[in-house]
Amino acid sequence: MAAFRPRFRPRLLDELRDYDAGRFARDLSAGVTVAIVALPLAMAFAIASGVKPENGIFTAIIAGFLVSALGGSRVQIGGPAGAFIVIIYGILEKYGLANLLISTVFAGLMLLAMGMFRLGSVIRYIPVPIVIGFTNGIAILIALSQLKDFFGLPIQKMPGDFFAQVEVIAQHASQFSMPALALGVISLLTVFGWPRIMLLVDQRTEATNRIVRVLTALPATVIVLVVGTLTVSLMSLPVETIGTRFGGVPQALPAFAIPEFRWELVKQLFPPALTIALLGAIESLLCARVADDIIGDRHDPNQELMAQGIANIVTPFFGGLPATGTIARTVTNIRSGATSPVAGILHALVLLIIVLVAAPLARDIPLASLAAILLFVAWHMGEWHEFRRMMHFPLPYRVLILATFTLTVVLDLSVAVEVGLVLACAFFIIRISGLTRIEPILPGTLPSALPFGVTAYSVYGSLFFGAVDKLEALTDIDSVERRVVILEMHKLINVDVTGLHALEALHASLQRNGGELILCDANSQPLAMMSRGGFLARLGPANCVSDMAAALARAAQVTGLSPGELASAG
Repeated sequence: MAAFRPRFRPRLLDELRDYDAGRFARDLSAGVTVAIVALPLAMAFAIASGVKPENGIFTAIIAGFLVSALGGSRVQIGGPAGAFIVIIYGILEKYGLANLLISTVFAGLMLLAMGMFRLGSVIRYIPVPIVIGFTNGIAILIALSQLKDFFGLPIQKMPGDFFAQVEVIAQHASQFSMPALALGVISLLTVFGWPRIMLLVDQRTEATNRIVRVLTALPATVIVLVVGTLTVSLMSLPVETIGTRFGGVPQALPAFAIPEFRWELVKQLFPPALTIALLGAIESLLCARVADDIIGDRHDPNQELMAQGIANIVTPFFGGLPATGTIARTVTNIRSGATSPVAGILHALVLLIIVLVAAPLARDIPLASLAAILLFVAWHMGEWHEFRRMMHFPLPYRVLILATFTLTVVLDLSVAVEVGLVLACAFFIIRISGLTRIEPILPGTLPSALPFGVTAYSVYGSLFFGAVDKLEALTDIDSVERRVVILEMHKLINVDVTGLHALEALHASLQRNGGELILCDANSQPLAMMSRGGFLARLGPANCVSDMAAALARAAQVTGLSPGELASAG
């Protein structure tokens, strides 16, 4: 057996072979653009997760650099993601920040192992309705968590439970802040309407108007951030800002620190670590596939998982959060002209420069504007049209979407995915079981008549644990006159161990009555399974034949009757 050798080859190495100044210029432009988009999102995601804004920025810098430098995609951008907000908030509330960082390291080790053992393609087997269900559920939870800052409600700390959040918001609804609400509404209208407004302006002005082109290129989130900050600074609005809640953003490099670790917490931290790892793997590979569809490329899913794993192992030691591939920043990277992972590396370096130079400016960023940005993210994150389309699909599809969505909102993402996978497996078993059939063969379709005491059946589909009851029904038939059963198997594609046991039970039942089981025209997989299990040896070579004519000849030999000797009473 060949030794296990995991393949580790970042996409960056291949892209640098024919790299030139022209590609670097395009990558630099894309990197600067993505950094501008990433900055407000990184702060917003961190604040919504219950930590300081610099935790999100450091995650975007370190994880963004590592994912691009070591990943298997040409254009994917890594960093903090909206999908993690609910997960991080729940872990913080239950275990604290130090244990969140340890959980992230554990999740990174799991992701690294997934990539090393080439499980990247396995992640794609998660059914689409489960992904849609938990994505929409996370979007609802993100939106709910932002109502506090959007309305300026005087809530010290939001609970983690959905119903508790609704109750707390309802209790404080009358205490909203008019300045915060006005700023939030204006920010929300701006982030939704800016692209449309600039499109109209661009259509009515000359294409050579440089100011219009610059404004059109600016992301709406940046406009909201700048306008909101200037409004608070110039008008001295009494609203909560990054400065009033967190004291601003430090103008320094992230410090290396080892989180306090206790072995007795390992068992408790395994479930949250697994949740982070699975969600990170799903999000990053979905994002990479979206990027592939846009640029006509093909990423290496295993290399991408290893890069995500390394990023999540390293980032927590600098106070960073869980990181994964991010669709919004990746698409921005592509549309900005990125040609290689160098663009992602440059985006991380630009973010670092912004922190070192302009961190003091973040003090006046209003939390109401960041809440509006996250409401915008939540809206675009959800695939709401799938709720309408699902009525055109079968019941199992609708049950999977609604069950996963409801459990994500009401209980927990990990519970939702687990239940969703169990339901998906159950529906799959029922479906495949329904396709498996064991039917009597009509006498007119046989090459010759059946001797008395001989019955013949065609087996269709898959003889597995979910369908063996159909074969067991033959065993339960009580007939002293039946001595031989012929199973024609050329349409049987698969037999598992449970199906093999059912065949052995039928064979044993017939032998007890002095009869025989004859198999004919079996495919390679059933033959291999029966051979490995020793069943063919017990059945005997004479009872496993190539076609129905040979099976009828063998049945005549067992019964002592020729095919033409039929019992008129039989």
